[in-house]
Amino acid sequence: MTKLTDQEKNQISPKLQDTEKFFRDHIGLGTSFDLGVRKFTLLGKQVHLYYVTGLCDSLYVIELIKELLKINDHESEANRLKEIVKNRLVHQQVTLVQTLDEAVDQVLSGLVVFFVEDSDFAFVVDVRNYPGRQPEEPDTEKVIRGARDGFVENIVVNTGLIRRRIRDERLRYEIMKIGERSKTDIAIAYLEDVADPGLIEVIKKELKTIKIDGLPMADKTIEEFLVKQGFNPFPLVRYTERADVAAVHLLEGHVIILVDTSPSVIITPTTFFHHVQHAEEYRQAPAAGTFVRWVRFFGMLASIYLLPLWMLYVVQPSLLPEAISYIGPNKEKNIPIVVQIFLADIGIELLRMAAIHTPTALSVAMGLIAAVLIGQIAIDVGLFSPEVILYVSIAAVGTFATPSYELSVANKIVRFVLLLLVVIFKVPGLVIGCTLFILFLASIRSLNTPYLWPFIPFNPQAFWQIIVRSSVPHIKVRPSIVHPQNVKKQP
Repeated sequence: MTKLTDQEKNQISPKLQDTEKFFRDHIGLGTSFDLGVRKFTLLGKQVHLYYVTGLCDSLYVIELIKELLKINDHESEANRLKEIVKNRLVHQQVTLVQTLDEAVDQVLSGLVVFFVEDSDFAFVVDVRNYPGRQPEEPDTEKVIRGARDGFVENIVVNTGLIRRRIRDERLRYEIMKIGERSKTDIAIAYLEDVADPGLIEVIKKELKTIKIDGLPMADKTIEEFLVKQGFNPFPLVRYTERADVAAVHLLEGHVIILVDTSPSVIITPTTFFHHVQHAEEYRQAPAAGTFVRWVRFFGMLASIYLLPLWMLYVVQPSLLPEAISYIGPNKEKNIPIVVQIFLADIGIELLRMAAIHTPTALSVAMGLIAAVLIGQIAIDVGLFSPEVILYVSIAAVGTFATPSYELSVANKIVRFVLLLLVVIFKVPGLVIGCTLFILFLASIRSLNTPYLWPFIPFNPQAFWQIIVRSSVPHIKVRPSIVHPQNVKKQP
């Protein structure tokens, strides 16, 4: 006797009672209240409609059923029922499935599936209507002038926001499902004639090898599988919630990964300098954009090096020139300076966390209490030196000015390490720490992309565009780091 394969066992049965039994045994039909079946008769044959309440649009489903029921009034050829049903499904997205596993996946994704008696296939109609919010400006990437629409948790809406900005017939969205239980939709977006085919294949290969129950943390889980970051604190991919930023990177030759249920997309490949740019720089004139960029660079440098440098002058006052000999605490405190710095820095981090978890109506009051009462009283009672509060605050402002939140946290970790090295080894500690920091960044590769490009390896033209916000008409070639097929941006 020939043994049946798994695929043959999952073939859709012409008997609808077998299909209903499969749904009851495998996905909880009759137990889960949100999973339902609607049964009706067309030309003497049974038709079953399976759906999940809350993921599909009930109005569309009702219209489909109304249209199908008209078959009883206007048709009489029962032997042609399958063809008639297919023509009467008034929707632009109607596909066929031949296995029960495919049908179950589609139902649980929010689509509806029609099973017709005596048919070994089923009709799938996309009437998804996921609960979610409307596109709005992201809180973390605000601009003074610019688009106010940002990505949402619906992957279909997000692809539409990008397609609205790039109406090119060569824009591709390749979709797949990842997660044995979650079956999360993931789309890879790229320009077919621009993006590096090797990069696309690497990303698709890595995504297909992901074996996991589900993706409740969406894009972050994908990132950890994709770039294998480990304990490296520096971000190896760039996140954005702005559709215009994603569109710009697609035009440059990057590959975008969209994950359903996530309001941000992943940009690959990225370097360190991708994380220090902001959309606001390109919404201003080149001169103003350059000024904003330099101010941001200054803030980022201050967030890393200001406190270690000041600490070095505290432990070795002889290094101070006469002109700035006033730098340093004027009075000795009972608590060592380095302990004050760590306490103040961790205190600011706690305040940031508290502001995130505090309701909006109370966050302003919480900030005032922290700044006026806690900060001032801590100075008055001698817990902190005023200079410690000053320099820690400047470093904190520089941290907040960093466009990438992930990069700002990594910079803060580097600042703590440099502080410890300065306290222990003084000048050699700072020199060795800074050297190891740069060597560490230079050793990082994200999807075979040097992290410090165009600084290491050096590319003068690309490095100039990082230092100075160039005018768009003058940028005629795409970044070489993405290995674009079509190098020229302008014909």
